[in-house]
Amino acid sequence: MPLGLLAAQRSAAGRIASTSLRAAAHPAISTRGFASASNVLRTLPGAASSAHRTSLSLNDKDLKTLAAAQRASSSSAFAKENASDRDTITRLLYSLASRKEVERYLRIFSAANKFAVLKVGGAILTNELDELALSLSFLHRVGLYPIVLHGAGPQLNEILEKEGVVPDYIDGIRITDAKTLRVARQVFLEENQRLVEKLESLGSRARPIPLGTFTASYLDKEKYGLVGKIERVDKEPIESAIRNGCLPILTSMAETEDGQILNVNADVAASELAKVLEPLKIVYLNEKGGLYHGKTGELIENINLDEEYEDLMKQEWVKFGTKLKLREMKELLDHLPRSSSVAIISTDQLQKELFTDSGAGTLLRRGYKLFRHDNIEAAGAERLRSLLRDNDEEIMDGRKSVAQFFSELSKHPYTIYGDEPNDVVAFVSRPQGEVPILTKLVATRNGVLNGVTDNVFSLIKKDHKRLVWTGRADDENRAWHYERADGSFSRNGRSLFYYGISDVGEVERVLRSIEDKGRVERAYLPLHARATTRGFHTSARAQRPSLQSSSSSASSATRGYATAVERSGPLPATNAEPKRVALIGARGYTGQALVSILNQHPHLSLSHVSSRELAGRPLAGYIKSEVLYSNIGVDDLRKLEEGRGDSAPPDAYIMALPNGVCKPFVEAVQQGGKGKHGGHGRIVDLSADYRFEDDWTYGLPELYSRQAIRDSRLISNPGCYATNTQALLAPLLPYLDLQNPPTVFGVSGYSGAGTKTGQTKDGQPVTLPKISAEDLQGGLRPYSLTDHIHEREASRHLSRLGGFESSANADPALKVAFVPTVGPWFQGILSTVSAPLKQKLTAKEVRKLYEDFYAGNELVTLSPTVPEVKDIQLKHGIRLGGWQVHSDGKRVVVVSTIDNLLKGAATQCIQNLNIALGYEELAGIPTN
Repeated sequence: MPLGLLAAQRSAAGRIASTSLRAAAHPAISTRGFASASNVLRTLPGAASSAHRTSLSLNDKDLKTLAAAQRASSSSAFAKENASDRDTITRLLYSLASRKEVERYLRIFSAANKFAVLKVGGAILTNELDELALSLSFLHRVGLYPIVLHGAGPQLNEILEKEGVVPDYIDGIRITDAKTLRVARQVFLEENQRLVEKLESLGSRARPIPLGTFTASYLDKEKYGLVGKIERVDKEPIESAIRNGCLPILTSMAETEDGQILNVNADVAASELAKVLEPLKIVYLNEKGGLYHGKTGELIENINLDEEYEDLMKQEWVKFGTKLKLREMKELLDHLPRSSSVAIISTDQLQKELFTDSGAGTLLRRGYKLFRHDNIEAAGAERLRSLLRDNDEEIMDGRKSVAQFFSELSKHPYTIYGDEPNDVVAFVSRPQGEVPILTKLVATRNGVLNGVTDNVFSLIKKDHKRLVWTGRADDENRAWHYERADGSFSRNGRSLFYYGISDVGEVERVLRSIEDKGRVERAYLPLHARATTRGFHTSARAQRPSLQSSSSSASSATRGYATAVERSGPLPATNAEPKRVALIGARGYTGQALVSILNQHPHLSLSHVSSRELAGRPLAGYIKSEVLYSNIGVDDLRKLEEGRGDSAPPDAYIMALPNGVCKPFVEAVQQGGKGKHGGHGRIVDLSADYRFEDDWTYGLPELYSRQAIRDSRLISNPGCYATNTQALLAPLLPYLDLQNPPTVFGVSGYSGAGTKTGQTKDGQPVTLPKISAEDLQGGLRPYSLTDHIHEREASRHLSRLGGFESSANADPALKVAFVPTVGPWFQGILSTVSAPLKQKLTAKEVRKLYEDFYAGNELVTLSPTVPEVKDIQLKHGIRLGGWQVHSDGKRVVVVSTIDNLLKGAATQCIQNLNIALGYEELAGIPTN
């Protein structure tokens, strides 16, 4: 398996199988801290909605509302799952992780004989019963049946204390006399029934199994009294419950052969249960949410027992309960398949642990003993050959032979890392005095399922303080790479990752050096590549393109530009929390495009859609949850932002209203947000109303400051023609002859002319184009031949980008001439610029300008030929090409295409929202 595919190791049963790409926490896609089960369930129709994705305690009204919704969606016998209900919750899971991620775990869990044993501490039943019941109900409603075993220690101590009985322990085991056992039996039965009743109030069938599962003998009657040692586990009561659609709820009480009830430690009972059932997951729920390092106080996310156990047990802070817990976990996992794992988490993290690659709390798995060798023979040449031939894509495809790879590897000192069964092997090239490169990492299916790759990478990181490696930029599990990297460069569908190199200048020197020496392909490292690091951007101010180093004819270029507007590359994501968006004015083609993108967005969901004509009707094409159109007026909007509406305020508003209409709606949000900590919800306005206002941020990320967008609560979305025009002209700004301004001829599909409301035969409102293909009769229709608003918009912002003027009211120094036309196709814009220059350039130099300017912007594609509308329709980016220069060298012609409904409106809106809310800029936006 090539390194570009290594993150697939976390697929299949990776995380389930105890492993894996546990830290999928690149800021762009991190799932740390997302919605708990209660929040997800509360978004179901009929349930109280939740604007905040944090764990919370539900009141009685919330629970009754949710229970009613759940019961309404269930059959009286609950023998069969309601398909639509399951689909709804499955879609809600997509807010926790990617669709593929969620579906992968659901598929594997559903196919497992026994998917999970959950041990629940007594304190959880006392303090977090609502959260626990909602989490279990969540799993039940998607067809999963965790076996739940609970304790009741704190409750028992409280009652015993009231009765004057002082709890007594030997070796951590409660001494249990007849009186203590009587109270324990009563407490266990009450707590068991309380959990069952709570689950059934939520519409999930549950079966109490307080006794009958565990048969025990006396542990030591003289020493401990009525305390049992489990001798046998009867699976039938559990399997009977699951066959009948019930969640089995067990206590840690056992019986002797002659019927004497004995007290059993709940952790021990869960362990014995797991040995018999062999589940994929054994989950211990506690209030701490994991194991913590005794000195640093930090959460221990992974423990690979085969590799780390002996050293860990020697640590001075590992003692008493921690040592006992680790010993018990080691003994348990030694009895189970390597696909099983133990997780110690808090209740609100259960869905995160089960359905995301990042997981939660502390994960314990067996792992494997690892090796490192400095030569191929020591690592086993034939075994390596077999592994590479069967699992490495590059060699399997015939692009390189094993012998060729070994020969290239041997040119420099190297180290081979792997595990004893050779399920994962990594090759690190380390020339003297240079940064090491992870040239290849290969994993078998067993290596994938058992999380060996993480172990191997950790060993590499111990040996090398700096490292470079490569991978596919479109890897669906690219989070694995980002989490392990301090930064990355992407180019031509490939990414280069590195850690241990923090200085921007050093990054460039190191990468240029390894490229020049042929240690990585040149495709990875353009001069102005997209470069991001966790926590900061490696190039806060993008360097302006200069031709001085490549062409003598351009040496007279003296003007650097963008002195008035800072332009930066893509920013690192700082957030992965789900957010809610209100779409105000959801009719039209742009509204439909926005709904389509938001329907697939990993973090954003629609909470409100406004349309007077369609009020009360369901929003078509949106399947994350049921959303009805509503007629949201100005007063309604103010109340919604104040929190006085029927639901919590959204995190952001998209104003998709006609020009001249937006102002009162914006002011309503601003008034509603007065006095709020952090201010009102973010606003992205798609109209032209605020594109000339200095207190609004102009949102065209490829040209203007992304940091300004992130810091802003008021963002004006550029016009479609204006976007295309500015994309055409921005790289040319230092060379334009301002005395002879450029002319842009633009042709748009007729969807750009807007919509009107029509009616079907039954009187239902429908959206129709203002101008149709029939109206155009196959021809073109020029309009607004002078003073088009997009002409003024492009002139104003390009002048500021070039540093020509900075005042909103000043006459722009660059005056773009623009002629718009409607064409007989539905969507897509083709614009051609004819731009006089103040100095001579060649076509090659012009092409280089565009390459440097747009390097690292994934939505911008450069074409060697003239782009056409068909190249861009239904795609989310910009396509530029056809660079030609007049024979006198002083007039350039360039062509650009965009989809007016996507990059010209909806896609750009989502880009701006992503940046403003701290997500990865292209989250939810396909880039192919």
